[in-house]
This record gives sequence, C-alpha cells and structure tokens, in this order.
Amino acid sequence: QVQVAESGGGLVQPGGSLTLSCAASGSSFSIYASSWYRQAPGKERELVANITRGGSILYAEYVKGRFTIYRDSTKNTVFLQMNRLNPENTALNTCNWADCWDQGTQVTVSS
Repeated sequence: QVQVAESGGGLVQPGGSLTLSCAASGSSFSIYASSWYRQAPGKERELVANITRGGSILYAEYVKGRFTIYRDSTKNTVFLQMNRLNPENTALNTCNWADCWDQGTQVTVSS
C-alpha cells in the first residue's frame, strides 16, 4: 500500500525557518516525482515545489531563493527547507508522491 506521511510543521516567527519531511512507503521511491503543495486559509491548493524522478526541480515564483526541495532516496523521504518565512506562508502543507496524499502539516508564521 502506497503511503506518505508529512511532518515538521509548527509555529515559527517571521524570518524563521522550518524543514518539512514527507516519508513515502509502499513502492520504489525514485520512480515517482515528489511535490509539495500548500493551501492557505480560504484559498485553493497550489504547487510550492516539485522534483521529478530525474531530479529536475520547479518552484513557485514566490518561494524561489527561499525554499529548497530535496530528497533522500535512502530514507524514501522528500524534504522542503523553508527559509525567511513570512506570515503569507501560513498554510497547510501537503506532499504528493505516487498520486498519494496525506493530511498535511500546518505551518503558521506569526510573532
């Protein structure tokens, strides 16, 4: 059974950093792309970053230079390093791998 599980969210002050993790299981990790999405209150879910199985990376314009997506195939995990967070980054963050979703991890940026 294919599964993913996110972790790493929390409350952080503006300017702070968080690293989200998405642990995958149930299939060969490297044959699928991995993506992080966000859904802010009252808004639609939108793509934050994507890494293809070949390693190509795509970022949403508003996170370029601040966020980094990377994966560790030995741990079947994809990460999202988020730096210089601001209140507009408050959202429920979810990952997608092998068309599988989990409940997400909440990031709240507030002083």
